[in-house]
Amino acid sequence: MSKLHIKKGDIVYVNSGEDKGKTGRVLKMLVEEQRAIVEGINMVTKHAKPSAKNTQGGRETKEASVHISNLNPVDPKSGKPTRVGHRKVSGGSKKKDKIVRYAKRSGEELK
Repeated sequence: MSKLHIKKGDIVYVNSGEDKGKTGRVLKMLVEEQRAIVEGINMVTKHAKPSAKNTQGGRETKEASVHISNLNPVDPKSGKPTRVGHRKVSGGSKKKDKIVRYAKRSGEELK
């Protein structure tokens, strides 16, 4: 499996679906399914029975996962969605080179 273009903590833009055009922070990555849970995106309603933990029961809304092909990271410079590239950055003296992600729109490194 190749490297994923988004990581936990990234601000992402939704390309398609019900929440198209919205942005949010990635809360969790589901690597095996190639899906991500994004804050405030793809909200679903779950019906909960009363239990010891939740004595009232009722309806709960929470985020459902979104496929990563529908997400693009937001460029830190312009605030618009961007594609992602990978480049080697020298680690200095006696350190290994490391691969970093960068925004193709501005060339700026994605943290």
